[in-house]
Amino acid sequence: MTETLVLLDNTVLSNFSVAQQPGLAIQACPGRACTTEAALAEYLVAPEEKHFAENAWRDLPIIELTDGERQLAETLPASLGAGERTCLAVAIARRSVLASDDLHARRVATRHGAKTAGTVGLLVMAIEARLVSIDQANALLSAMIAAGYRSPVENLAALLRAGR
Repeated sequence: MTETLVLLDNTVLSNFSVAQQPGLAIQACPGRACTTEAALAEYLVAPEEKHFAENAWRDLPIIELTDGERQLAETLPASLGAGERTCLAVAIARRSVLASDDLHARRVATRHGAKTAGTVGLLVMAIEARLVSIDQANALLSAMIAAGYRSPVENLAALLRAGR
């Protein structure tokens, strides 16, 4: 059985980029992290003040959509960006995970039976995989929050104790 893909949308790409840790998002779900061309394109037009590195995600596989996934993406709410719609279409069609911090995208994913994760979930996965300590992950989360990420938590310790 193939591993479940984890499709990173622009919100997650941006958060890990501002923390200067794009590789951590990839390592947190080894062999499963990927994105779509449209999501990466959204990342690349991010505001200049964020100073996103253009090649930060060079190691992240880009998934090619099937015709059916392209058609599905076109039926998803227009209020979602092209990156979110394409990541969501792949997550739905391939029974994979949408990694997004956009609440609307996550709700649409859930309605379509796709699993969801976000920046916080990927940070917890990185801690559990012993890629970073809880203190390091909290420092990254703080950097993301300082850059504008509206995190549901300020400290990851409670999530680890609660079993996520």
